[in-house]
Amino acid sequence: MESTSSPWQRLCLRLKSEWFLLALVGSVVVASFFPDLGRTGGVLHGEKVAGIGIAIVFFLHGLGLSVASLVQGMRGWKVHAVVQLTTFAIFPLIWWGVDALAGPHLPRDLALGFCYLCALPSTISSSVALTGLARGNVPVAIFNATLSSLLGIVLTPLIVGFFAHADGRGLPFMDTVLGIVRLLVVPLAAGMLLRPLLHAWHVRHRHVTHLLDRWVIVMLVFTAFCDGVAAGLWRDNGVDVLLIAALGAAGLLLVVLALTTWMARRLGMATADEIATVFCASKKTLASGVPMAKLLFGASPSIGLVLLPIMFYHQIQLIICSMLANRYAKRPQAQA
Repeated sequence: MESTSSPWQRLCLRLKSEWFLLALVGSVVVASFFPDLGRTGGVLHGEKVAGIGIAIVFFLHGLGLSVASLVQGMRGWKVHAVVQLTTFAIFPLIWWGVDALAGPHLPRDLALGFCYLCALPSTISSSVALTGLARGNVPVAIFNATLSSLLGIVLTPLIVGFFAHADGRGLPFMDTVLGIVRLLVVPLAAGMLLRPLLHAWHVRHRHVTHLLDRWVIVMLVFTAFCDGVAAGLWRDNGVDVLLIAALGAAGLLLVVLALTTWMARRLGMATADEIATVFCASKKTLASGVPMAKLLFGASPSIGLVLLPIMFYHQIQLIICSMLANRYAKRPQAQA
């Protein structure tokens, strides 16, 4: 029987489903050729647009947080312990070990990018979606991914600040704290407080708000790379830097997937809890990572290089974890 769709139609559908990835790549390409458009002090005043964009992203995150779902998923201390310890302790410790061995051979800003990647919280949407696809414990996944995101507002800057200080860099502590409160905490809290009033509207227009969230992230990546390119990102770094970022991100993900699977089974978790543990503990958020990077490193001309590891990690984790979710989903019903 002949296919009802042509190869061209299938290609168009594929491109449509991957529009976010294409938009991210496109933003980097445009920034590479026209850095003056989005750089700090440039034509579009990227620093002002970025501040507004960060607030929008976290306001939308606040609207999406359900206290009821959090309460429902509070049971299961083993999962909570493994997920949060992996996210905010094991990931940074892995980086600490790698940095001790390979750090001197890496571009300094790329090393900071891997440090930042390891300090980021989990991602809510894809962690929960993949857990559901794999027939895992969705309430527990919602609780842990949300808790991770909330803890990350405080712990991510502290972890990055600790490693940056140890590396002789240091971050402007008070400016960072005030920026986090103004652009992250206040919009997030406002979204949570307004959720009872706006939840129905948010659900009706979820597709629009999701698109807005994604386009804001694309815009933040664009302004970040405009600053980086203007400061010599591509002039001072070659293709080898891209390869290191991609291979490093892939290697990190595979190590953490293996480690969290081993810990879940060692602790005797049910398969559904193991699934929630593996997906929530191994994921790192691009949605919160880009805005927070603009806040922490916004004044740095090397922010484009800092963002490379999380951009590669985001795409690799979606591909590998989707394959893993399909494998879990095919297990016999009795193992659910």
